[in-house]
Amino acid sequence: MENVSADPRNKATRLVILGGGPGGYEAAMGAAQLGANVTVVERAGMGGSAVLTDVVPSKTLIATADAVRRVQHAETFGVHIEGIDDAQTDFSVVNHRLLELAKEQSSDIRTGLERAGVRIVVGEGRLLDRKNIAVSHPDGSEQTIQADAILLAVGAHPRELPTAKPDGERIFNWTQIYNMNEVPEHLIVVGSGVTGAEFASAYNLLGAKVTLVSSRDRVLPGEDADAAAVLEGTFKENGVNVVSQARAEGVERKGDKVFVSLADGRVLEGSHCLIAVGGIPNTEGLGLEEVGVQLTDSGHIKVDGVSRTTVTNIYSAGDCTGVFALASVAAMQGRIAVAHLLGDSVKPLDLNLVSSNVFTSPEIATVGVSQRAVAEGKYQANIIKVDLNTNARAKMMNVEKGFVKIVSRKGSGTVIGGVVVAPRASELIFSLALAVQNSLHVDDVAETFSVYPSLSGSLAEAARRLHRRM
Repeated sequence: MENVSADPRNKATRLVILGGGPGGYEAAMGAAQLGANVTVVERAGMGGSAVLTDVVPSKTLIATADAVRRVQHAETFGVHIEGIDDAQTDFSVVNHRLLELAKEQSSDIRTGLERAGVRIVVGEGRLLDRKNIAVSHPDGSEQTIQADAILLAVGAHPRELPTAKPDGERIFNWTQIYNMNEVPEHLIVVGSGVTGAEFASAYNLLGAKVTLVSSRDRVLPGEDADAAAVLEGTFKENGVNVVSQARAEGVERKGDKVFVSLADGRVLEGSHCLIAVGGIPNTEGLGLEEVGVQLTDSGHIKVDGVSRTTVTNIYSAGDCTGVFALASVAAMQGRIAVAHLLGDSVKPLDLNLVSSNVFTSPEIATVGVSQRAVAEGKYQANIIKVDLNTNARAKMMNVEKGFVKIVSRKGSGTVIGGVVVAPRASELIFSLALAVQNSLHVDDVAETFSVYPSLSGSLAEAARRLHRRM
């Protein structure tokens, strides 16, 4: 690993970070490398909810579901597994594994920070003024930490419906779903955004009957429409019941059953219910407004392109800012904040460069400008979509659904956006993200050697077709 020399000019800078999630720990590492005196205040464990209760455990569960999918489809490859119809998912093993992986990742993050010289304080922090933080420790004691600069990376918690309070046994939010010790007989998922779609996909593959309640006309209303259509088709084939344009008004538990009441009078009956209707920023009770940190109407912290709040020495990163609820964006916001604070080279956050992934089966990855933005007239662009059903590698992998899509700026031919719907789309999108980040021409992508056969070959094919559109 390359040795990065700390900048001696920053040794006197005392940076206190509230929150040890991706925004916090990435900022801490960057600030320590630049020579700052860094303290991280975290109440639960390094990595925050992203590592302990959200991203790491949920994607580990999804990896288990993907393993089930591969076993179930083994016979299409000529692989016969005796007793495959009796294959069972041992949830005690599954949940133990995912929670242990989360703890291990949290421990690795803590070790890395401590080696870099970051001080970690366990407790809950709140601002006394612009340069003093009060920390309440689990044993009831308190201390005050002085700071020259503060980074708020306090995250968010699951939004709850007042008429659907999670009990952690039959009604869950996304942090409690791992309490189940067996595959649910019938899981009703309320919310068709990324979290709801991912859990619906995973539990369907794990053998549960799944009903997905969507208040919109389709699943994943914020994603590419073609991609959402592929996922809805897969859901239909796999038996997921999508109840569209239906708003859940309440969830009631009666014994070992749950009943979800819809606004149109219908009542859905299941064995378990997951409430996945977004998050609420953890900004209450931090003393933000008293020191002049402005919040939005939704309670999120207002930040500019370099993660600075309305108070010059206070920055913020992650879900509490309401920018994008993505660990990668939180981490980037944190790195940008410390770079700006400590005088390193910095570029403001550009949301048109963000790549993201929905970990359903198939995965849906996107980057840059969307087709919707083009349709709304915000960009002049050419768009090419290449289905994977003609791709040789896809045929070998028994991939029947999926596509790649490239958006290029009309006139200049530079790549400004893309979509991949495929197994491991989260890996394939990186090449398009590089193209978007560096304003590559479609010919740069088209003329780059791709392996044959490969799914990435369809990216080159799409770029070649765009060459003819310029």
